[in-house]
Amino acid sequence: AGGTTGAGGAVVDLNRASDAELDELPGVGPAVAARILAFREANGPFRSVEDLLGVAGIGRRTLDRLRAEVVVR
Repeated sequence: AGGTTGAGGAVVDLNRASDAELDELPGVGPAVAARILAFREANGPFRSVEDLLGVAGIGRRTLDRLRAEVVVR
């Protein structure tokens, strides 16, 4: 897998990203970024990008938009 997105930015690791990094993702603002971090704290590391569907405010369309931008390592 490549290390960068088509936009020229780095792929964001959901298990290491800060809220500022998450906030930069398409369709993710400060509130959703905070919920991603809270989900990670409550449930442990993400096992797959699909786990984002468990975060309030992230649906299938947002997940599809994020798929090329995020990775789980």
